[in-house]
Amino acid sequence: MPKLDRYLISEFALAILATLIVLLIVTVGGAFTDVLQDIARGRVPAGLMLAQLGLVLVKWLPLILPLALMLGLMMAVGRLYRDSEMPVIASIGVGPRRMLKPLLLVVGPLVAVVAACSLWLGPWADRVSKQMINDANRSLVMAGLEPGAFTGIPGGSGVIYVSNMSKDGSGLEKIFVYRDNGEGLLDVVTANDGKLTVDEAGHRYLTLNKGFQIEGRADGAKDFRLMRYARNEILLPANDERFDPDAPEMQSTLALLGDDSREARAQLHYRIAPPLLALAFGLMAVPLARSMPRQARYGRILVGFLAYLIGQNLMTAGRGWLEDGKIATGLGLWWLIVPIMAIALWLYFTDGRLGRRKAKVADGARA
Repeated sequence: MPKLDRYLISEFALAILATLIVLLIVTVGGAFTDVLQDIARGRVPAGLMLAQLGLVLVKWLPLILPLALMLGLMMAVGRLYRDSEMPVIASIGVGPRRMLKPLLLVVGPLVAVVAACSLWLGPWADRVSKQMINDANRSLVMAGLEPGAFTGIPGGSGVIYVSNMSKDGSGLEKIFVYRDNGEGLLDVVTANDGKLTVDEAGHRYLTLNKGFQIEGRADGAKDFRLMRYARNEILLPANDERFDPDAPEMQSTLALLGDDSREARAQLHYRIAPPLLALAFGLMAVPLARSMPRQARYGRILVGFLAYLIGQNLMTAGRGWLEDGKIATGLGLWWLIVPIMAIALWLYFTDGRLGRRKAKVADGARA
């Protein structure tokens, strides 16, 4: 491999890697906040925090990698212009066609990673995440209850105490439940034994047997009611939506190929678009990064970032339009991918003429 190719590849790869690390740090903070909010609301068991965080990051990679690719390339090419290295490269006859090889050697593997995440890893991570939550909601161990300790009910509406629990986390003994509905009313429930049950809608119930329930006011009024029951069910916070393994978002890409419904077609095109857009953004980054030695660096980076936002928002909106029938299923997202790819190729092979101007100047001098 020529030295110039090795140099350009190293510059491109290091800039993309640095950009990706920064974006991942920012993304981890946002994903961690979302997971904590789901845990606080009782949607996700606390024991699944790290697993859910990792799966969320895998699901977001098709959106993060194209941005890191575009911004990294723009920063690398912009530095070459700022340090006057690109004019030197142009003076030896290296044009956009000659630079295409080292560029594709960096962009190609990243586009393959985006394709793998979008077509396989992302749907797999989403499916595993929902399945883990669905399975954990059926276990008191994963729901956060521990024997011999007071456990807060998600949302801050009360506490639960159990003295003993079965190994699989499905049954418990000697239960104490305190709840506050926020209107000045309190509710204390005790029971000898109980278990966790989940209905068809995905709602979790703490089913208690043979116990007492005391209802009263929290303002000190002596207005209490004591009840003895044989069976009592207490609703616990659960997911807002029931896990549906047959939903298009949960199905594999191969399964979507055999499904002719609008939702499945929309999901399929939504998975095909990210790697193609990543390739277009990679080609577009080189001409967009052109600048004079004293020109501001970040103005063109802002233009590239806006181009990425427009492409990603149109891709997300296009999926909704396909699902609603506003766009023909056969058209898919090609109305977005083809123009962006054409613009990227046009910018690269026309605005990317590094050596032709020098050649014209030389020919004029000889004449």
